Amino acid sequence: MNSVNYQQTKSAIEGLLFVAGDEGLEAKQLADVLEVSTEFVVKLVGDMQEEFREAERGIQIVELAGTYQLTTIPEHAPLFERLAYSPSRTSLSQAALETLSIVAYKQPITRVEIEEIRGVKSDRALQTLVAKDLIQEVDRADAPGRPILYGTTKPFLDYFALGSIAELPDVSLFENDSSLEEETRMLFERLDAKQITMEEFSSVPKNE
Repeated sequence: MNSVNYQQTKSAIEGLLFVAGDEGLEAKQLADVLEVSTEFVVKLVGDMQEEFREAERGIQIVELAGTYQLTTIPEHAPLFERLAYSPSRTSLSQAALETLSIVAYKQPITRVEIEEIRGVKSDRALQTLVAKDLIQEVDRADAPGRPILYGTTKPFLDYFALGSIAELPDVSLFENDSSLEEETRMLFERLDAKQITMEEFSSVPKNE
């Protein structure tokens, strides 16, 4: 393989790991997609890890639970916390709120299952919710790649003024327990209403 293809393959690996998100990819999965040997992928990833360190990049490639993941570096953690809790970012986007609703009602749940319900990619919404400490990794699914199972946190209950998860809409209220869209819609409306009450009520003119 010439130097151009060598660099292109490393670039492809970086892109694939970015798309895979926090579930990561095994060396064999990368090898299958790139149509190269597993040994070659392992060598390339090792080279990339060293290059990232030498260039003092803000991201790194780590190996966790047998998968490679693209993550930020620990030294920047205080900056991410400051960003997540800055006053200008207290509100949740509709995508994040909808994703949070699904996690709350269907936990524990994987990213893929969330995306099947929403019908769109949810990586960014999940990252936002994890950064705000509203959801967290609670386990790993017994499936290929050992995908992360997400669940809500104690701050989630505090954020929406809930005493416990039991205060969420009761599944018995639904005519069809498998109606995920209806369950998500009702929970979304409840959480959306609570968020508006908490963050915007004080700004509403009293004479309106």
